[in-house]
Amino acid sequence: MHQIVRLLRCGHPIVILLAALICMQPGSARAQSEHSSCALVCVGSSRNYAQAEPAATSSSAANDTFLLTIFLRHDQSKPLDEINAQLRRQDYFKEFPPQGIEVVSWYVMMGIGQVVTLRVPASRLREVNRAIEQTAWGPYHTEFYPTYDYKSVAQEERAKNQ
Repeated sequence: MHQIVRLLRCGHPIVILLAALICMQPGSARAQSEHSSCALVCVGSSRNYAQAEPAATSSSAANDTFLLTIFLRHDQSKPLDEINAQLRRQDYFKEFPPQGIEVVSWYVMMGIGQVVTLRVPASRLREVNRAIEQTAWGPYHTEFYPTYDYKSVAQEERAKNQ
């Protein structure tokens, strides 16, 4: 749990969300026994951030984005033509992603389906979720993962250690 506490020191709400998700991952008996403590630390950290953070202006709120990776797993009990027909009936191609949401990457993973990474303003997370619920459920089984770009950090570490 001390790694989680280190993560929380920055106090940013996105980091707190990621730490909470880590706490909820199933694992060893030790990890499960620490679950309650971890959740309390996350809640306490989010409250501290909220109290310490000055009121956000609309421009800073607009820049408060995070990466969201969505797994759109094909329903393999249906042929592709049937999946695409249902997506059209549900206006998937019109509604997802919502207007103004940046698509960072969109790949097909053979045997899985599609993997989409979006840059989402925190204030629009519900809108992205609703677009998936209303247009992708049925043809796809969905999974959501908060994500961050680690490439530059990894490159720096590799350069230091060569």
